[in-house]
Amino acid sequence: MRPVRAADEVTEKAAEVAEKAGRPARWQRVDTWVALGFALFATLVTIQLWIDPNGRVLAGNDDDHGIFLFMLAHAERVVFDGAAPFFSDRFNVPVGVNMMANTSILALAIPLAPVTHFLGGGVTVALLVTGGLGGTAFAWYWVLSRHLVDSRPAAWIGGAWCGFAPAMISHANGHVNFVSNYVLPFIVWQVLRLREPGRVRRGGVILGLLITLQVFINEEALLFTALTLGLMAAGYAAMAWSEARLVWKHFSAGIGVAALTSGVLLAYPLWYQFFAPGNYHGQPFEPTAYVTDVASLGWFSRQALAGNAALTRNLSVSATEDNTFFGPVGLVMVIVAIVMLWRSVALRSTAIAGLVLLVMSFGPQLRIFGYDTGIPLPFGLISHVPVIDLVSVTRFAMVPAAVAGVLLAFAVDRAGSFAPKRRRLFWIGMVLALVPLIPKPLPVVQGDPMPPFLTEGTWRSYVADGKTLVTVPLPDVTSGRTGQRWATLNNLDYPTPRGYFMGPADPPADDTGSWQAPHRYTSDLLWSVREYGYVPAVDRERFLADLDFWRAGVVVLIPGSRNEASLRSVLVEALGEPQSVGGVELWPVPSNG
Repeated sequence: MRPVRAADEVTEKAAEVAEKAGRPARWQRVDTWVALGFALFATLVTIQLWIDPNGRVLAGNDDDHGIFLFMLAHAERVVFDGAAPFFSDRFNVPVGVNMMANTSILALAIPLAPVTHFLGGGVTVALLVTGGLGGTAFAWYWVLSRHLVDSRPAAWIGGAWCGFAPAMISHANGHVNFVSNYVLPFIVWQVLRLREPGRVRRGGVILGLLITLQVFINEEALLFTALTLGLMAAGYAAMAWSEARLVWKHFSAGIGVAALTSGVLLAYPLWYQFFAPGNYHGQPFEPTAYVTDVASLGWFSRQALAGNAALTRNLSVSATEDNTFFGPVGLVMVIVAIVMLWRSVALRSTAIAGLVLLVMSFGPQLRIFGYDTGIPLPFGLISHVPVIDLVSVTRFAMVPAAVAGVLLAFAVDRAGSFAPKRRRLFWIGMVLALVPLIPKPLPVVQGDPMPPFLTEGTWRSYVADGKTLVTVPLPDVTSGRTGQRWATLNNLDYPTPRGYFMGPADPPADDTGSWQAPHRYTSDLLWSVREYGYVPAVDRERFLADLDFWRAGVVVLIPGSRNEASLRSVLVEALGEPQSVGGVELWPVPSNG
């Protein structure tokens, strides 16, 4: 029976691969078919969005779909208009938005700026989500098949799990950054290779470049990966110190080279993120708000073939945060894999690291079936540590989801040496685990169409240089998604006040992170009118002062808005009777100077 490959065996495998001049043609064909299969499956998952990418919106989280349209439109302006990459002056006028303090995905959005420019941001979103799912699956398959396991089916199962697990499908409902995880497997592999002699400089530089690239895709995922690898290294050293002490010097030196390389390249971007205007600290919610429910481990996600959205909703914080949901048999098979591989120190430390991150995802106190038990957990001790306080706690569970895929790959690899009866029982378990988790196509809704006022460029006659186009409802998180979507699908050709982004709640008095611009009289007034339909007396002087602050050139009422008649009444009281132009009612705002 072939023993489970420990860390030293991983190194030997890498050396064997490096010595080969090339791979057999049949394996190249297998890799090609695997890549095409993952791409096709990812397309099937996103097919409803592909039917009309600029007209449809991901239903699971249309707000976050909108914020990534903003990121893509910003990158389009960087490439085609020479805009600053780390700052946008087109949203939240006149203050602007710190793009490094947001999930600006510059490493993805800038190369795809031509797609956004010529085909529209909706096409780019569809491309990124599809490529994220399929690309992540293939990246894990590539690393597993070449460096970690012998069996191509084992690598395929590991890649498929890591790319299409419930957590990934859930985040595909709007989190472009969290489905684009194809750099992470190579970061993991480069870290493992640092234990090899002669890898300090070259390996450290390569790792530093990968880290830099990942920062411009998703810093949160990079943090999770760093924590996991740190726990793995600590666990391995504790359980196999005699082996670890032989490599710790050049391993540490390689990490140092990587830190220096990435530190030099990221010094200014990270300074801008944490110290330039628009920076913030903490999140607009407490750590107890978004945590992993223990019961979700053995349940099905809402997008799984066996899932039920009504039931899952009680165990998950949102449609984009089904971060566990392995299913009952899936959970059993993950446990079986851990038991099978426990004698390997390397894989045992991997499993322990995943379990630690899983416990962290439970938050400060244990939650079961939606009930907060009050039982304290270790995360309560570190919940307010800087950087950790920027993380949505339940997302720590994405680590054990990926670890599960890697462990299943190793378990399948080892099962090949089982006796026929035992091997058959193992594969029955795998089928029962994986088939119910097959994802259904992502749900979509039709977005509000843009009126001729925008599509025909009529707005240009009303928005002079330095002025903004103000849509009502105002672009804000949850309540003004149409106004934000219109601006981003026009690639931010016109600037607009407010918007959905991350920034300080009320600077300089309060720099706590917020999903929207600081409150103003007019923004609060229009929000309450839209929400409740009640039309209060309007303080016209304060209303006009806010329009002046926002540098408004024209105010446009979005047709079909919630409580549209009430919103119109407020605008008429403040600005007089509107003009009807290009399918909208609008109010030109005279300049005060």
